[in-house]
Amino acid sequence: MTIDKSGYTYCHEHLHIDLSYVKGDPDCLLNQYENIRDELASLKNQGVSNIIEVTNRFMGRNPHFIESLMRDTEMNVLLSTGYYIDGFFPDRVQHFSERQIADEMIVELTSGIDGSRLTASLIGEIGSSENQFTEAEQKIFRAAAIAHLETGAPISTHTSFTTCGIEQIDLLRSMKVNLENVTIGHCDLDDNFDYLLRLVDSGCMIQFDTIGKNNYYPDEKRANTIMELINRGYVEQIMLSMDITRCSHLKANGGLGFSYLIDNFIPRLKKKGVNDNYIEVMMKDNPNKFFSY
Repeated sequence: MTIDKSGYTYCHEHLHIDLSYVKGDPDCLLNQYENIRDELASLKNQGVSNIIEVTNRFMGRNPHFIESLMRDTEMNVLLSTGYYIDGFFPDRVQHFSERQIADEMIVELTSGIDGSRLTASLIGEIGSSENQFTEAEQKIFRAAAIAHLETGAPISTHTSFTTCGIEQIDLLRSMKVNLENVTIGHCDLDDNFDYLLRLVDSGCMIQFDTIGKNNYYPDEKRANTIMELINRGYVEQIMLSMDITRCSHLKANGGLGFSYLIDNFIPRLKKKGVNDNYIEVMMKDNPNKFFSY
């Protein structure tokens, strides 16, 4: 799939994901079709054209579920290929070579995913653990670099609580990846502003993509940090999203729902002086450029 350049993009979301088998929590199986469908239809009416769906293999990815959502809501959804983080890897990751893992990614980028009509549009979310970048995770990143260099597909990463992003870009740089084709995820969960500056100064994109998860980090601080980055001239390297992963996150179940970013967080930014042009850059222009290849 290609990105629909007509509207806003949520840069890091999950529409069908199952982490319950590792976390031991049934809430981590997000699969409520009607509720997700209704929220996407509402988002479509609010000017959102694209969802970047970063659920990859062994995270509960379901391309047929996504096909139905796209049909019923007319939302454009871009799917991902790759492996998540240590603890969610199948045994074969330990035994496969980087070349074999890269070839798996390339097949999904070029030929299709699990018998569906959909191909992957990006490599993601590939990640590192909290405060450590394990050897298995580094193997996935090296494989991702190979797949990127051979296909041009952009790379979207996961950092655990805003750690190890520097190590991620150092590894990808060592593999000759142009960091303008990399977006670092979950950069909104820590007070380390110097860390963010090191990331953006490398040339990569950064994602404020856990908006609404105030139990992890308050939105007021997220908004302040975005404003400071904009004031320093980095607006063209920021993208926004919510990282919905649980049934309890959906509005029908008492959660904030996908529309919180549009209905609540963007107005918060505007009150701080972030003008409409900057909102367009973060929500439309940056994703349009980054996810087109």
